[in-house]
Amino acid sequence: MGRKIAIINQKGGSGKTTTAVNLGACLSLLGKTVLLIDLDPQANATIHLGLRPHEINSSLYEVMMEEKPLGDVVLPTEVNNLFIAPANINLSGAEIDLTGVVGREMVLKDAVDRLEESVDHPIRFDFIIIDCPPSLGLLTVNALTSAQEIIVPVQTEFFALEGIGKLFNTVEVVKKRLNHNLHITGIVPTMFDSRTNLSREVLDKITGHFGDKVYKTCIRKNVKLGEATSHGRPVILYDPHSTGAEDYSTLAKEVDVSE
Repeated sequence: MGRKIAIINQKGGSGKTTTAVNLGACLSLLGKTVLLIDLDPQANATIHLGLRPHEINSSLYEVMMEEKPLGDVVLPTEVNNLFIAPANINLSGAEIDLTGVVGREMVLKDAVDRLEESVDHPIRFDFIIIDCPPSLGLLTVNALTSAQEIIVPVQTEFFALEGIGKLFNTVEVVKKRLNHNLHITGIVPTMFDSRTNLSREVLDKITGHFGDKVYKTCIRKNVKLGEATSHGRPVILYDPHSTGAEDYSTLAKEVDVSE
């Protein structure tokens, strides 16, 4: 069974989707087979990998409604060994549609478990990475119930730690009630600019707060990361010599050996 990692931070602009996509791509280039689950109704991870949400016939919404098994919506990407379970706008209605469903917090976990146990689906994933929505609602709880590990991207900017306490409280509640195996594997500092005092000060604050949970790799500010998103490609394909590609390649090696 592969490692299941939720990439989560309910604060917008933290580099969550950028981290989910580029970490997944770089793990794939290390020879790992990776499934990226886009659990965000904005479908940013889906778009980042060159897919058009409005043209997708089957998405994670059908999985959450238990109309289709997870394996039926999984699509290959331009990156060898990287697959995606895409999202589209329909997913925005899932939280309302699941309101009266018994066990609604476990729908994604059940779908992932069935995928891993299925003899009909030939792919065995080394990593399942879940890109969470920027909120702490039912979809995020489904991600936390499905995952074993959590990676939290935290931008090295003012107000970086705002809301982290609430996030960690949610994690503790899910761990206590729904998923005893859940743990925080690491904190990824993002948007780091070594030229500014603020970035260095915030990085010191993050390290002081989280200690050895903070990955050694900082994701530096790099315009190529934004450009890669708009071109529908991971940065490792868009510009393999950029600092963004270098940082996520280094992070992938750290994540691969951490657990």
